[in-house]
Amino acid sequence: MHSGADALTTSSTPLLAARGLGMIRGERVLFRDVSLSLAAGEAILLRGANGAGKTTLLRILAGLTRPEAGSVSKGAAVHWFAHREGLKPAETPRTHLALWASAWGSNIDREVILTRMGLARPAEVPARHLSAGQRRRTALARLLLEDRPVWLLDEPYTALDAEGRRLVNDLIAEHRAKGGALIAAIHGEAGFAPSSELAL
Repeated sequence: MHSGADALTTSSTPLLAARGLGMIRGERVLFRDVSLSLAAGEAILLRGANGAGKTTLLRILAGLTRPEAGSVSKGAAVHWFAHREGLKPAETPRTHLALWASAWGSNIDREVILTRMGLARPAEVPARHLSAGQRRRTALARLLLEDRPVWLLDEPYTALDAEGRRLVNDLIAEHRAKGGALIAAIHGEAGFAPSSELAL
Protein backbone atom coordinates (compact mmCIF):
# COMPACT_ATOMS: atom_id res chain seq x y z
CA MET A 1 0.00 0.00 0.00
CA HIS A 2 1.03 3.54 -0.64
CA SER A 3 0.15 6.58 1.43
CA GLY A 4 0.27 10.32 0.89
CA ALA A 5 2.80 11.53 -1.65
CA ASP A 6 4.01 7.94 -2.12
CA ALA A 7 0.71 7.15 -3.85
CA LEU A 8 1.60 9.40 -6.77
CA THR A 9 1.11 7.68 -10.10
CA THR A 10 2.61 9.00 -13.30
CA SER A 11 0.85 10.02 -16.45
CA SER A 12 1.59 12.59 -19.13
CA THR A 13 -2.09 13.49 -19.41
CA PRO A 14 -3.84 12.86 -16.08
CA LEU A 15 -7.62 12.91 -16.01
CA LEU A 16 -7.44 14.03 -12.39
CA ALA A 17 -4.53 15.08 -10.20
CA ALA A 18 -4.08 16.27 -6.63
CA ARG A 19 -1.05 17.76 -4.91
CA GLY A 20 -0.36 18.04 -1.21
CA LEU A 21 -3.95 17.77 -0.01
CA GLY A 22 -4.56 18.23 3.68
CA MET A 23 -7.75 18.38 5.73
CA ILE A 24 -8.59 19.16 9.36
CA ARG A 25 -11.87 18.20 11.03
CA GLY A 26 -12.36 20.02 14.32
CA GLU A 27 -8.98 19.75 16.00
CA ARG A 28 -8.04 16.50 14.29
CA VAL A 29 -5.92 16.18 11.15
CA LEU A 30 -7.76 13.80 8.83
CA PHE A 31 -4.90 13.56 6.34
CA ARG A 32 -1.97 15.56 5.08
CA ASP A 33 0.23 15.71 1.97
CA VAL A 34 -1.97 13.45 -0.16
CA SER A 35 -1.03 13.50 -3.82
CA LEU A 36 -2.24 11.37 -6.70
CA SER A 37 -2.53 11.28 -10.46
CA LEU A 38 -5.21 9.35 -12.33
CA ALA A 39 -4.74 8.38 -15.99
CA ALA A 40 -7.04 6.72 -18.50
CA GLY A 41 -7.80 3.11 -17.61
CA GLU A 42 -6.54 3.39 -14.06
CA ALA A 43 -8.33 2.58 -10.82
CA ILE A 44 -7.12 3.80 -7.42
CA LEU A 45 -8.45 1.92 -4.40
CA LEU A 46 -8.91 4.17 -1.37
CA ARG A 47 -8.49 2.40 1.97
CA GLY A 48 -8.84 3.50 5.58
CA ALA A 49 -10.78 2.96 8.78
CA ASN A 50 -14.13 4.63 9.36
CA GLY A 51 -13.51 8.32 10.03
CA ALA A 52 -10.13 8.31 8.30
CA GLY A 53 -11.33 10.86 5.74
CA LYS A 54 -12.07 8.73 2.66
CA THR A 55 -15.39 10.42 1.89
CA THR A 56 -13.92 13.84 2.59
CA LEU A 57 -11.05 13.17 0.18
CA LEU A 58 -13.45 12.04 -2.54
CA ARG A 59 -15.58 15.16 -2.00
CA ILE A 60 -12.47 17.32 -2.33
CA LEU A 61 -11.54 15.58 -5.58
CA ALA A 62 -15.10 16.11 -6.83
CA GLY A 63 -14.91 19.82 -6.02
CA LEU A 64 -17.60 19.65 -3.31
CA THR A 65 -15.33 20.37 -0.33
CA ARG A 66 -12.43 22.79 -0.10
CA PRO A 67 -9.20 21.37 1.34
CA GLU A 68 -7.19 23.08 4.05
CA ALA A 69 -4.09 22.63 1.91
CA GLY A 70 -3.14 21.53 -1.58
CA SER A 71 -4.88 21.67 -4.93
CA VAL A 72 -6.85 19.56 -7.40
CA SER A 73 -6.71 19.78 -11.19
CA LYS A 74 -9.23 18.12 -13.48
CA GLY A 75 -8.56 17.15 -17.05
CA ALA A 76 -11.94 15.49 -17.56
CA ALA A 77 -15.54 15.52 -16.33
CA VAL A 78 -16.24 13.74 -13.04
CA HIS A 79 -19.09 11.55 -11.79
CA TRP A 80 -19.48 11.72 -7.98
CA PHE A 81 -21.21 8.68 -6.48
CA ALA A 82 -21.99 9.28 -2.82
CA HIS A 83 -22.49 6.74 -0.05
CA ARG A 84 -26.11 7.90 0.23
CA GLU A 85 -28.33 7.19 -2.75
CA GLY A 86 -30.05 10.57 -2.89
CA LEU A 87 -33.50 9.22 -3.78
CA LYS A 88 -36.64 10.95 -2.54
CA PRO A 89 -39.21 8.57 -0.98
CA ALA A 90 -41.78 9.03 -3.77
CA GLU A 91 -39.30 8.78 -6.65
CA THR A 92 -39.35 5.66 -8.78
CA PRO A 93 -36.22 4.46 -10.60
CA ARG A 94 -37.74 5.73 -13.85
CA THR A 95 -38.60 9.21 -12.53
CA HIS A 96 -35.25 9.47 -10.72
CA LEU A 97 -33.34 8.88 -13.93
CA ALA A 98 -35.66 11.20 -15.86
CA LEU A 99 -34.98 14.05 -13.43
CA TRP A 100 -31.21 13.62 -13.65
CA ALA A 101 -31.33 13.23 -17.44
CA SER A 102 -33.26 16.49 -17.68
CA ALA A 103 -30.79 18.26 -15.38
CA TRP A 104 -27.80 17.04 -17.39
CA GLY A 105 -29.38 17.27 -20.83
CA SER A 106 -28.82 13.54 -21.37
CA ASN A 107 -30.39 11.85 -24.39
CA ILE A 108 -29.24 8.33 -23.51
CA ASP A 109 -32.01 5.71 -23.61
CA ARG A 110 -33.07 5.38 -19.97
CA GLU A 111 -35.02 2.18 -20.57
CA VAL A 112 -31.81 0.49 -21.68
CA ILE A 113 -30.16 1.66 -18.47
CA LEU A 114 -33.02 0.40 -16.30
CA THR A 115 -32.81 -3.01 -17.97
CA ARG A 116 -29.02 -3.11 -17.62
CA MET A 117 -29.26 -2.30 -13.92
CA GLY A 118 -31.93 -4.93 -13.24
CA LEU A 119 -34.57 -2.27 -12.59
CA ALA A 120 -37.03 -2.90 -15.42
CA ARG A 121 -39.58 -4.64 -13.15
CA PRO A 122 -39.44 -2.19 -10.19
CA ALA A 123 -39.11 0.85 -12.49
CA GLU A 124 -42.41 2.30 -11.24
CA VAL A 125 -42.00 1.41 -7.56
CA PRO A 126 -41.47 4.40 -5.20
CA ALA A 127 -38.09 4.44 -3.51
CA ARG A 128 -39.66 3.99 -0.06
CA HIS A 129 -40.84 0.55 -1.18
CA LEU A 130 -37.64 -0.52 -2.93
CA SER A 131 -35.12 -2.81 -1.27
CA ALA A 132 -31.79 -1.32 -0.20
CA GLY A 133 -30.14 -3.09 -3.13
CA GLN A 134 -32.65 -1.69 -5.63
CA ARG A 135 -32.10 1.82 -4.30
CA ARG A 136 -28.37 1.33 -4.68
CA ARG A 137 -28.78 0.11 -8.27
CA THR A 138 -30.95 3.15 -9.03
CA ALA A 139 -28.25 5.48 -7.77
CA LEU A 140 -25.55 3.62 -9.68
CA ALA A 141 -27.65 3.93 -12.84
CA ARG A 142 -26.84 7.65 -12.89
CA LEU A 143 -23.28 6.76 -13.89
CA LEU A 144 -24.65 5.58 -17.25
CA LEU A 145 -26.71 8.70 -17.99
CA GLU A 146 -23.72 10.73 -19.09
CA ASP A 147 -20.28 9.71 -20.31
CA ARG A 148 -17.82 11.19 -17.81
CA PRO A 149 -14.26 9.84 -17.81
CA VAL A 150 -13.65 10.01 -14.05
CA TRP A 151 -15.74 8.11 -11.51
CA LEU A 152 -15.39 8.88 -7.79
CA LEU A 153 -17.14 6.05 -5.96
CA ASP A 154 -17.88 6.02 -2.23
CA GLU A 155 -18.62 2.43 -1.16
CA PRO A 156 -20.32 1.34 -4.41
CA TYR A 157 -20.95 -2.23 -3.17
CA THR A 158 -23.03 -1.19 -0.14
CA ALA A 159 -26.34 -3.11 0.16
CA LEU A 160 -25.69 -5.12 -3.01
CA ASP A 161 -25.95 -8.90 -3.25
CA ALA A 162 -23.47 -11.03 -5.21
CA GLU A 163 -25.24 -10.33 -8.49
CA GLY A 164 -25.23 -6.60 -7.80
CA ARG A 165 -21.52 -6.65 -7.00
CA ARG A 166 -20.83 -8.46 -10.27
CA LEU A 167 -22.81 -5.78 -12.08
CA VAL A 168 -20.69 -3.04 -10.51
CA ASN A 169 -17.52 -4.92 -11.46
CA ASP A 170 -18.76 -5.21 -15.05
CA LEU A 171 -19.54 -1.49 -15.20
CA ILE A 172 -16.08 -0.65 -13.86
CA ALA A 173 -14.37 -2.99 -16.34
CA GLU A 174 -16.26 -1.47 -19.26
CA HIS A 175 -15.56 2.05 -18.06
CA ARG A 176 -11.82 1.39 -17.83
CA ALA A 177 -11.76 -0.38 -21.20
CA LYS A 178 -13.22 2.75 -22.81
CA GLY A 179 -10.46 4.90 -21.33
CA GLY A 180 -12.31 5.91 -18.17
CA ALA A 181 -10.73 5.87 -14.72
CA LEU A 182 -11.90 5.80 -11.13
CA ILE A 183 -11.08 6.24 -7.49
CA ALA A 184 -13.14 4.05 -5.16
CA ALA A 185 -13.41 3.86 -1.38
CA ILE A 186 -14.22 0.24 -0.58
CA HIS A 187 -14.38 -1.81 2.61
CA GLY A 188 -13.33 -5.42 2.18
CA GLU A 189 -12.42 -7.02 -1.11
CA ALA A 190 -12.70 -5.14 -4.38
CA GLY A 191 -13.95 -7.03 -7.40
CA PHE A 192 -11.43 -5.43 -9.72
CA ALA A 193 -7.66 -5.15 -9.95
CA PRO A 194 -6.61 -1.64 -8.90
CA SER A 195 -3.72 0.20 -10.49
CA SER A 196 -2.67 1.36 -7.03
CA GLU A 197 -3.95 1.74 -3.48
CA LEU A 198 -3.93 4.80 -1.27
CA ALA A 199 -4.26 4.35 2.50
CA LEU A 200 -5.46 7.14 4.77
